[in-house]
Amino acid sequence: MSDLIFRMTKGGVAPVETRPDPAKLVSGDPVHTSWDFEERDGLYAGLWQSTPGAWRFHYEEWEYIRVHEGRAVLTCDDGTVMELKAGDTVVIRPGLSGVWEVFETMLKDYVIRL
Repeated sequence: MSDLIFRMTKGGVAPVETRPDPAKLVSGDPVHTSWDFEERDGLYAGLWQSTPGAWRFHYEEWEYIRVHEGRAVLTCDDGTVMELKAGDTVVIRPGLSGVWEVFETMLKDYVIRL
């Protein structure tokens, strides 16, 4: 099988579990699990899951997101509030900061470009 095309599924690679930096934690004890399929030349792609909780974020990179399940709200420092739910697709540009709060365990695809 060609290594130039593949499906991103949870069974495709070993998961990596992390938690937000305690200094950025706002509430709860969210667990982040990622299945990282691509990491090269400043391009990253995979699946990311988070259990409920809230933490501060600041993007220095560009990210494409497609939400598969769950619900979260991004409350941005500029006053923008965006709900993310299954079926939503968004692009986040460098410079965005605020609080990311997951209400129902969320699973998303991501593509990050540094």
